[in-house]
Amino acid sequence: MQLNKSASVDSSLLKPLLLISPFFLWGTAMVAMKGVIPHTTPFFLAGMRILPAGILILIAAAIMGKPQPKGWKAWLWIALFGLVDGALFQGFLAAGLVRTGAGLGSVMIDSQPLAVALMCSWLFAERIGLYGYFGLILGILGISIIGLPDELILSIFSSNSDFVFPISQSFFQSGELLMLLAALSMAVGTVMIRFVIRHVDPITATGWHMILGGLPLWGISATTESQQIQNLIASDWLALGYATIFGSAIAYGMFFYFASSGNLTSLSSLTFLTPIFALIFGSILLNESLSALQWVGVAITLASIYLINQRDVLDKRNQLQPLHIDGDILPQTTTQSTLEISQNKLNPLKIKVMESETEILH
Repeated sequence: MQLNKSASVDSSLLKPLLLISPFFLWGTAMVAMKGVIPHTTPFFLAGMRILPAGILILIAAAIMGKPQPKGWKAWLWIALFGLVDGALFQGFLAAGLVRTGAGLGSVMIDSQPLAVALMCSWLFAERIGLYGYFGLILGILGISIIGLPDELILSIFSSNSDFVFPISQSFFQSGELLMLLAALSMAVGTVMIRFVIRHVDPITATGWHMILGGLPLWGISATTESQQIQNLIASDWLALGYATIFGSAIAYGMFFYFASSGNLTSLSSLTFLTPIFALIFGSILLNESLSALQWVGVAITLASIYLINQRDVLDKRNQLQPLHIDGDILPQTTTQSTLEISQNKLNPLKIKVMESETEILH
């Protein structure tokens, strides 16, 4: 009995940690990549993050005995998956970061849970509910406070502020549109995994889609970029190794494994944790200080994740609240209404009919 109890406790603790781990790895990989970005080119870096990671995932899938894709439908879905979540997402992200500040870019990328929730409600009838929508709005507010400059946040409440909003006037020629397209690509890729796994194992699909998505990125880099690796130093290669193995291979493998079976709205909401982990480990490893407003953003973001993941429980609690009538509290119980009782069939009344005279006289 004690062994069973300890095993259940371990599994109850292990599952949340595993769910959070992809976002922890993405956040720490962002910290690791900060020093690499100035020493290389964007499309080479984008391809470097996913193509070698895809090879590692396929090696792990082979060791685990996962089946390879079979049939043209499986390869077609993997190719579409690789185009959207691999090439387009990483390509838009790489190109957008060149033209957009890191803070604004992070906010736009991490806003994709809202798109995932809306698509899942349409395609898979996943219920969002009032608490879910409120949590999504809170999450976007929280990551905005975390990622955007304090001066911009304070300028909203001050009419005398001369701070200029960082989105450029020509939106369609700026990096902001590219970052929004990257967020939308990631959201579509997250939803697409449900269709992909109908034809192929999710881990195998993740590996192949990263390879097929990384090849076009390296092709663009080879034809349009130069000096991709000449300026990289030993610490940069270590950071690339961490981002490739942990921030891509392990993180994406686990994320799409959970996305293949769990609630996508709840899972995607954990993306809000990514900038929090990036902030915390940036302050620890890079001595970056967090402002008071950023800590407020962290608290709001954590509250939003709680609301989204507990939305069904909170809705049920509201539905089971006791009724207050003339100062008395009446518990809500499952009873039959008057109409239901009136519609019930009455038991038949048996009347003995006496047919003989003897029976009548007696």
